[in-house]
Amino acid sequence: MALKPSDTTSEPVTLANWRLAPFSKWSFHNVETLVPVAAIPAGGSPWDLPASPQSVDDITFIDPDGEMRRIDDIMEATTTTGLVVLKSGHLAAERYWHGYDGLKPHILFSVTKSFGGALAGALIERGELEESAPVTRYIPEVAGSAYGDCTVRHVLDMTVSSSFIEDYTDSSGGYARYRRSTLWNPLPEGETAETLHQFLITMPHGKEPHGEIFHYLSPNSDLLGWIIERASGMPYTDALSQYIWQPMGAEAAAQITVDAEGTPRTGGGLCVRLRDLARLGELMRLGGTVNGRRVLPAAWVDDITRGGDAGPWRKGGMKATFPEGRYRTKWYQTGNSTGAFCAIGIHGQWLWVDPVREVVIARVAAQPDPVDDPADFSLIRAYEAIAAAL
Repeated sequence: MALKPSDTTSEPVTLANWRLAPFSKWSFHNVETLVPVAAIPAGGSPWDLPASPQSVDDITFIDPDGEMRRIDDIMEATTTTGLVVLKSGHLAAERYWHGYDGLKPHILFSVTKSFGGALAGALIERGELEESAPVTRYIPEVAGSAYGDCTVRHVLDMTVSSSFIEDYTDSSGGYARYRRSTLWNPLPEGETAETLHQFLITMPHGKEPHGEIFHYLSPNSDLLGWIIERASGMPYTDALSQYIWQPMGAEAAAQITVDAEGTPRTGGGLCVRLRDLARLGELMRLGGTVNGRRVLPAAWVDDITRGGDAGPWRKGGMKATFPEGRYRTKWYQTGNSTGAFCAIGIHGQWLWVDPVREVVIARVAAQPDPVDDPADFSLIRAYEAIAAAL
């Protein structure tokens, strides 16, 4: 179906091009016009973020190439569509670009995963989920797949052994098939849509044992959503709303893309307002509390931000991003001196939390490439500079 043209081309936005530039500047905050979504209701009492404006545009940093750069310049160069900065719970900066005004939910891609990691802790606290349990306790249907002999903890930490390849440019192989099952890609003529659950039960085994190597696979996080639904006995959207979104004081309903059966894409389909993304970061910075009221278990948040084993991370393919870092429960630990941790999504979505400097940075973007390592390395320097300057 042809939709609203982008701001720089007369071509229509379609399911075939919505993740490509320049169409993504519009489609990333109009996802519901392209892919089916389910709502995640907010409550009636938003968490107040008092405004204490501080311009971050002229803050400078040295990028990995040794060049002095301004924050405003790097944001423009990386097709940033929204930036929200909190300092000690106050709204220090908020800017939007490229036709986005911050009032519509913007897709987060893999930052979605970090919401699921946080939500799992709420279920563990209630005694409904056990991280050391085999996945098949909750999803016996995956017994013949890579998940048939792994634990929930392996799923949480991306240490499931599988030969599946996360290739965002794949147009005809396994990753393209995965995206078709989520209704993110158009189906070839005459092909019937496979559901996300049908896809997950075919995930192939890898050669090494589970738990040894960090192997980033988005389907693991979709499986976590399925586990959460089975463990909680409620739809994922209801669980996220009841245990995080409403207690956190989100200001607006979120939405998440769903497949033909209504199964949510918990590995990448969440769409939220940017201020609400910043609220999640502040919730995590405060150890799981909002205005002194506990939302997430303190021990769970502490484990996300400081726990885990660096060994699998160092054997994985992303160690260059954070050489001293770790990956724990769908969140990245940077390993830097302030204990910063973050959530990252393709095309430039970020949630950066610096607990020592009391800074949270939420960013959404429409970067043309799904993965752009030079841009990421510069952005990390930019976030550290913002946190140090405020």
